[in-house]
Amino acid sequence: MTGAAYLRVYVPDDLVPGQPARAPQHHHWPPRVLVRGAYGVWHESARDDAFVIERDGRRYMCPRTPRLRMLEGLIAFRNTHVGATASVLVPEDMADEAARELDHLHEQAPGSRSHILTAPFFVPLRWFSAFVPEERELVQADGGLTIRYRTMLGDAVARLERAATTIEAVGFEETVVEQVRDVAAWLTAFPDEAIVELDYGGTSRLFTDGELAVDETAAEVQASLEALERGDFEAAGEHYAGAAMRWGRGQVLVDAN
Repeated sequence: MTGAAYLRVYVPDDLVPGQPARAPQHHHWPPRVLVRGAYGVWHESARDDAFVIERDGRRYMCPRTPRLRMLEGLIAFRNTHVGATASVLVPEDMADEAARELDHLHEQAPGSRSHILTAPFFVPLRWFSAFVPEERELVQADGGLTIRYRTMLGDAVARLERAATTIEAVGFEETVVEQVRDVAAWLTAFPDEAIVELDYGGTSRLFTDGELAVDETAAEVQASLEALERGDFEAAGEHYAGAAMRWGRGQVLVDAN
């Protein structure tokens, strides 16, 4: 099974019509069941229930919508490649069928959207821009320790927009800036009362418990952004390098696959 990290949006369950939430049965996340399909596409089993958490006496849920996410992921995966490579990885007739089914799902439930972004093997560093060090939680999950961050959606969006503005101002490539803005744009489609969660998930297996205990990637990313705002490019590079080196093993796995 591939290790993956997740960025989730939990919406107050009274704002999700037709999907009653179950009370959390324990303090850990429900088990994730990943299934490998054709052409290397991974998706979660439709038998799994939504993620449910409680905060300040209010219940929040994150629908898994596995079929919707699988179809979106398949089309996005094909669109990241051009020419003959795209057809080899995902044949055109398969992509067309996925697009038709996705259109049908949107017709049945207008406004439906994925509540989860998935990243295989490593956590994209831009995700950390949405969080501050104080939101880091080292928790026990199945198989050992893992890390998660949780924050309110409005805070996450403001931090991502600040990050995009900062790196744009110092001359980063537009493609890098757009990747940060894309995450912010995805979040703004949800209610302001929502909670955003970064879950290391299966990527935690890349590290020992000791390494996770001292993992402060969000702090390094925020320190790098603050240094850029001050014009201290040397300090910015040092902080960013620390975060990038930590996740280098995961990026190597992405390249290998």
